[in-house]
Amino acid sequence: MNTNAMQLFGSFTSPFVRHLRVVLAETGLDFEFVETDYAQSAAKSPAQRVPFLQDGNVQLTDSTSILKHLRDKAGQPFFVDTASLELYCLANTCLDTAINLFLLEREGLNSDSNSYLQRQAARIQSTLKTLETRQWPSEIQWDDGHIRLACFLDWAIYRNRLDFSAYPNLLAFLAHAQKQPSFVATAPPAA
Repeated sequence: MNTNAMQLFGSFTSPFVRHLRVVLAETGLDFEFVETDYAQSAAKSPAQRVPFLQDGNVQLTDSTSILKHLRDKAGQPFFVDTASLELYCLANTCLDTAINLFLLEREGLNSDSNSYLQRQAARIQSTLKTLETRQWPSEIQWDDGHIRLACFLDWAIYRNRLDFSAYPNLLAFLAHAQKQPSFVATAPPAA
């Protein structure tokens, strides 16, 4: 392990980590990826989750603060406009909610008998409907809002979490994202 290199701790299947790996691939910043499981993240990060980053004296424990750090290091804007930030926030809310539901189901809790979890599942569908009806340009920007959305959609398909058949615009967007070399290179391992 090179202790001088920036270290990103995470898993290959985490969409939050994938977003950062896409940015690192695109910026060419020197880093070391350290695969980390639940026990390690609980021991090494106060947030007890991945990703977390160690860069010299800087320790960051959330994908958004890590993203800001990486963009600053690369001399790139964090968000170019409010619309990109809003897309990022919508995708992030969906992603966080979907992962929480996924992890709760692993523990035996599902939305069938829990009104709070039903509201969480409805939040995802409501956000997807809003995203589906966006005015998508013919050439989609590849910025952090779009990268976060692509990571969410691809993760949901990878984990077989959501049916996107009613969302052709989102599927078309994902097909565009799947042509980005950095997105292809950071795909999770085959299940």
